[in-house]
Amino acid sequence: MNFTALLKRYEQLIKYGIIGCFCAGLDFCVYSLLLMFDVVPYLYANAISVHCGIFTSFFLNRQFTFKVKNKLLLRFFSFYIVGSIGLLISSGMLYTLIEKIALNETLSKIITIVVVALIQFVLNKYISFNYEERRH
Repeated sequence: MNFTALLKRYEQLIKYGIIGCFCAGLDFCVYSLLLMFDVVPYLYANAISVHCGIFTSFFLNRQFTFKVKNKLLLRFFSFYIVGSIGLLISSGMLYTLIEKIALNETLSKIITIVVVALIQFVLNKYISFNYEERRH
């Protein structure tokens, strides 16, 4: 398989990864700024930063990765539920990594972003952006 065919085969995953990196960066920056300025405790900072990532990710992935325009509210609701599942997973992981394993808040956030991004790609591909009438 040549490089072009390989890129085409994994086009969605690549686009999702690029957008995911952008949104993960946004999530991480918001989280870090909230902690740096001691605005809220780390679990609240996580909830705020994850929501920033969820909203940004939905609209970018809808437009560029999955290219779907129909059923906006249904897709957003599904995406938001998947994001909320990710928030629960990341909050549980943060608590465990910070309180039980004693990792610092920054490294713990990086670990949770990677794990949750992988889980959410699968869920979003097969749930949020997989209703009939794709590409309409």
